Amino acid sequence: MNSTLTTRMANLRRRMAETATDLVAIGPSSHMRWLADLSPHGDERPVMLLVSQTYAGFLMPALNVDSSRQHTDLPFFPWADAEGPSAALEQLIEATGISRANPSVVLDETMRADFALLLLDALPGAKRRFTQDTVGYLRSRKDEAEYKAIKAAHLLNDRAVTAAFAALKPGMTEVEVAEFIGEFYKANGATTEFCSVCFGPNGAFPHHHTGSTQLKAGDAVLIDTGCRLDGYPSDMTRMGYFQSAPEGYGQIHSIIDRAVEAAIAAAKPGVVASDVDKAARDVITAAGYGPNFLHRTGHGLGIDVHEAPYITGTSETVLDEGMVFSIEPGIYLQGKFGLRLEEIVIIRNGKAEIFSEMPRTAVAAG
Repeated sequence: MNSTLTTRMANLRRRMAETATDLVAIGPSSHMRWLADLSPHGDERPVMLLVSQTYAGFLMPALNVDSSRQHTDLPFFPWADAEGPSAALEQLIEATGISRANPSVVLDETMRADFALLLLDALPGAKRRFTQDTVGYLRSRKDEAEYKAIKAAHLLNDRAVTAAFAALKPGMTEVEVAEFIGEFYKANGATTEFCSVCFGPNGAFPHHHTGSTQLKAGDAVLIDTGCRLDGYPSDMTRMGYFQSAPEGYGQIHSIIDRAVEAAIAAAKPGVVASDVDKAARDVITAAGYGPNFLHRTGHGLGIDVHEAPYITGTSETVLDEGMVFSIEPGIYLQGKFGLRLEEIVIIRNGKAEIFSEMPRTAVAAG
């Protein structure tokens, strides 16, 4: 196990002690990739990593053991299709050394329900909860290696989006722009995580599916895209228009930019996430567009594009150093255009630091 994974395992055990947790059970998920750098084949065959204060090992289908061994030196408890997983799971639980009397068990919330129930059936009386105060808590506080990886992904994203706006031509479809961005990522060693391109009125749909709409003069252009580079994603939304701006565009862009700035200024260690949402929302509401801001202000980003913390009007999460999340207020005017500006920030040295270096000013394309 490399030094990063050794540190993460030690930090998990510290959190387990602080939260009186006897056992953490992780399925084949981003939690497993973060903790053990392993992403085993996922199907209906039970696979899980069990961690106690003194032991960590995998329940693993026998046919996946040899492949998985290339990525971890943690012990395996293999089982074959002919015999089923129950005996191997019993052996693994015994190896963890936990007490069978009402143990406190943390379950990976993304694990298949049948995997989780297999474990709980083997531990009758277990008190169970999900990972928010153990693995989730730790994942939401990024280390220096994660900071560098997320930064690199965003700098590549800046270049891709800048190139895409420069490539806009009359009659291009949204799909063609998305394909251009995807090829840019590929040429620079990354893959497309997602890409939403919206021309004109399509931007008023916050989750528009990139389609065959053709670009024409006077269209607002929204590009919300992210790549994955060396295991970590980027996520950014930038706005522009083609040849001329639609009526009222400049005013709405200014309101959204001020909302972004207000939320960034509010995002500090010790601040409740709902106060960051409120800071952005208050700017938009004061401008008379409160009902047109249709979604939360942000979501966390790490191995997953969407993970904790969530920046919502009801979130009680207290922001802390190392937390990474989006700030992406928007105003959506049906039949006209939608305008959203998105930054991914990290709480670093007592304030919110933006990963992207691409300005949020409207791009005048064409």
